[in-house]
Amino acid sequence: MGFVEKNDIDKCGAESEVEDSDDRVVTVIKNMSESSLCVTEDDDEEDVQGKIQIGPRRTLKEQYEADKDDESLMRWKEQLLGAVDMNSVAETLDPEVKILSLAIVSPGRDDLLLQIPDNGKIKGTWFTLKEGSHYAIKFTFQVRNNIVSGLKYKNTVWKTGLRVEKTKEMIGTFSPQQEPYTHEIHEDITPSGILARGSYSAKTKFIDDDNKCYLELNYTFDIRKDWQ
Repeated sequence: MGFVEKNDIDKCGAESEVEDSDDRVVTVIKNMSESSLCVTEDDDEEDVQGKIQIGPRRTLKEQYEADKDDESLMRWKEQLLGAVDMNSVAETLDPEVKILSLAIVSPGRDDLLLQIPDNGKIKGTWFTLKEGSHYAIKFTFQVRNNIVSGLKYKNTVWKTGLRVEKTKEMIGTFSPQQEPYTHEIHEDITPSGILARGSYSAKTKFIDDDNKCYLELNYTFDIRKDWQ
C-alpha cells in the first residue's frame, strides 16, 4: 500500500554499451520477440501470457508416470507430490484451487478475518486500515485433482479513479493434498496523511501460469486515523 508499482518485469528496449575490436562504442538494443515475457507499462500481462506456447497438458498420474528413466526428475516429483495417493486423484487436467480464508495481520492486533462471498463481489466497505500501520495479507487455500503451477496473487488499488498501487506476488507451485496450504503476502505499510485517508477501490485475483483465475474479488476499503 506504499503507492508504488511492484512489478517483476524489467522494462523493454534496455540499452547496453559494448566495445568492438576497434575500440568503437556500439550501442546494442535488446529487441525482444513477440513471444517475450517483457511488456510495456501499457501492455496487459494476460494478453502476453496468451502468446506463450505451453506444452501438452497431462493429468497428475500421467505427469508422475512420465520420464521414469530420469532418476533425478523422479526424485523431484516425489518431493513435490509428497504423500499424494495417486489412486485417489481424479483423472482431470485442471487443478482445483479454493481460497478458504483471508485475513489481515497486523502486529499487536488480532487477525482481521474477511468473509469471502461466493460471487467475489463485496457490498459496502470490506475493511478499514489505520494510516501508517504495518500489515500483511494471510490466506489459506486447498489444491485438488492436479498440480497448480505458478499460483500468483495480483492486487490493484484505485483512489478517486486513479491507480495508486499494482502488486503481483508469486506464491508457488503446489501438489494436491487434503490439508490446506497457508501463505502470507509480504508485509506492507499503509500511507499516512490527510491525502492518504479516505475510500479506495480494489481488485484482487489469484491466477496460475495458464492465466486461469481461481478467485477475483472486487471491493472497497478505507484508510482512517485509527482502526475501525
